[in-house]
Amino acid sequence: MKDISIGSWAYTIGPYADHPIGWEEVITTLSSLGFQGVELGGFPPHPNPDDMPDREQRTACREQLADTGLRFSGLAANLWDEHLIDTDDQADYLDCFRKNLDFCVDLGIKGIRVDTVQPPTIFEQVDAETARRRVVGAWQQCAREAADKGLYVTWEFEPGFAFNKPSDIVRIVDEVDADNFGVQFDTCHAHMVAAVGARQPGDRETLPGGALELAQKLRGKINHIHLIDSDETLHDEETSTHAPFGEGVVDFDVLLPELGRNTLPHNWWTIDLCFWPDAWQVTAVCKEAVDELNAKYGG
Repeated sequence: MKDISIGSWAYTIGPYADHPIGWEEVITTLSSLGFQGVELGGFPPHPNPDDMPDREQRTACREQLADTGLRFSGLAANLWDEHLIDTDDQADYLDCFRKNLDFCVDLGIKGIRVDTVQPPTIFEQVDAETARRRVVGAWQQCAREAADKGLYVTWEFEPGFAFNKPSDIVRIVDEVDADNFGVQFDTCHAHMVAAVGARQPGDRETLPGGALELAQKLRGKINHIHLIDSDETLHDEETSTHAPFGEGVVDFDVLLPELGRNTLPHNWWTIDLCFWPDAWQVTAVCKEAVDELNAKYGG
C-alpha cells in the first residue's frame, strides 16, 4: 500500500491567499484524517527557508510534524521569482535552489520539485533551443548538488510552464540524464498536456492514448506522482484545473497500473488540490477516494 500525502499549497495560494489555513491546523487535521504525510509548499505562511533560517527552528518544525505522526513527502520549492529561461546566467536560480536544498536536508525531506518557471509564451522572446539548453544545464547542476546530499529532483510539467509538449518532456528528462532526476507525473497535468494540448505554443501536440501514452513514454523516468482529476479546463486560463476525484475524466483504473511500473525512490502518492476553491472542505472526500484506489492499485 502507498503512503498518502497532500500538498499544503492548496490551503495557502489562489482562493486561500487571503485566508490561508495555518500550518498547525493543516497537519493536525491531516493526521486525524489518516494521512501519512504532507507535501510542503515552501512559502509563507507555511514553513519555508526564509522564515526558518536557523537550524533550531527547522528541527522544531520537523519534531512538530513527527508529533502528529506525519512525515514530509516532498518540497515544492519557491523558485518562481527566479529566472531560468530568459537569462543565460542561472546563478540566482541555483542559489535559490541551494537554499531550498539545505532546507530539505534540515527537515528530512528527500525530494525537491522544480518547474521551468516561465510560461509557454516565453518562446516569443527566447528560441526553443536556447531555452532548452538553459533548462537542461541548470537542472543537471541541480541534480548533481542534490545527489551529493542524498536527494532527488522531480520536474513537474504543466500547461502553464514552458516545454509542455509530450516530446519536450521526454527529451528534457533524457538530456538531463541523472539517476536522481525525473518527472513528477501529475495526472491532471498529464491529461491536459497529452490529451488536450493546452497552452502549447505553435502546432498542438497530443497523443492518441492521452495521459496513459505519455506515462508509457516516461516509464522509468517518473520519480514522483500527484493524483487528482481533470475536467479538461484551465484555472484562470493558466494551468490545469485540479478537480476532485469523480469530477473529471481521468481513468485512474487504466493509468495507475501503468504508473505502478515505475520504481520510485519512495512510497508516496500525493493528492494535489492546487487552486481548488473548496480544497479544505473536500480534503476528506479526496482522501477517501485515494484510499479506494490505494486498495486496488497501491500494493
